[in-house]
Amino acid sequence: MTREPVSPQADGDVPPPSEEVHLPEPSYLPVFLAFGLTIALVGILLSWVICGIGGAIFLVALFKWLRSARQELSDLPLEH
Repeated sequence: MTREPVSPQADGDVPPPSEEVHLPEPSYLPVFLAFGLTIALVGILLSWVICGIGGAIFLVALFKWLRSARQELSDLPLEH
């Protein structure tokens, strides 16, 4: 009891996509963000120095990631 896929047009041609898909570039920043957060949380239990180092890594990675995302969004065409 399988069904044939329904073609969108009578002649069987599929229309081209109406818009382009934007994918962000690969980045290492989410890994550093998670690493900094992990170090900061472990530092809460061990030492405030370790917590500060983890917090600094987290904040630097967060600001760099936000800056790159803003740059990518500003490079997109207006109709996107």
